[in-house]
Amino acid sequence: MPEPFVKTTSRVISIPRANIDTDQICPARFLKITDKENLADALFFDWRFTPDGKRREPVSFIDEPHNAGRQILLVGDNFGAGSSREHAPWALRAWGIRAIVSTGFADIFKGNALKNALLPIVVSAERYAALLVVVAANPDGEWSVDLDAQKVTLPGGDSFAFEIDPFSRTMILAGTDEIGYVLSRLPAIEAWEAAHPARIDTRQGAAR
Repeated sequence: MPEPFVKTTSRVISIPRANIDTDQICPARFLKITDKENLADALFFDWRFTPDGKRREPVSFIDEPHNAGRQILLVGDNFGAGSSREHAPWALRAWGIRAIVSTGFADIFKGNALKNALLPIVVSAERYAALLVVVAANPDGEWSVDLDAQKVTLPGGDSFAFEIDPFSRTMILAGTDEIGYVLSRLPAIEAWEAAHPARIDTRQGAAR
């Protein structure tokens, strides 16, 4: 299960292009990898490496030294389109990304991101344009993403609120998933079962 996540403060990587699909985020040939922690190099692989696996020269923006350790992406519309592969948010998380700001996300990618404690933050087109200006004026400025307060604070103190599915928010703040949530409710489930008559076993061959 992911660790609890409440807040991160980080510089931002801006990728001002729309329709970045999951095959660009994590190419299909990496889908056999099941260890999430080993997917950092798969992130944007074809942008960063040649077909024979050598790092491109000049290096891709994501491998530029000043971008190391940045945890927030500012990206164009329809991020995560394409196939439903969960490896896309796995690769983003393995590289260190904790929040992505965009005007829109593909629905399945958004759901997969939330299940992996990766925050997809949706903003209006007007807000997005203003944020591009903020990054251009101060590329090394730090933004704070506060899930508990559902607020992003920009360099200089300006801030804006964001929406998130309430149940996903609860799980991410607690560092759990659906199974962990159900297990946390086990005492209440057992108390309900004890207070109600046993249900009829409808399996074939069961005693009546």
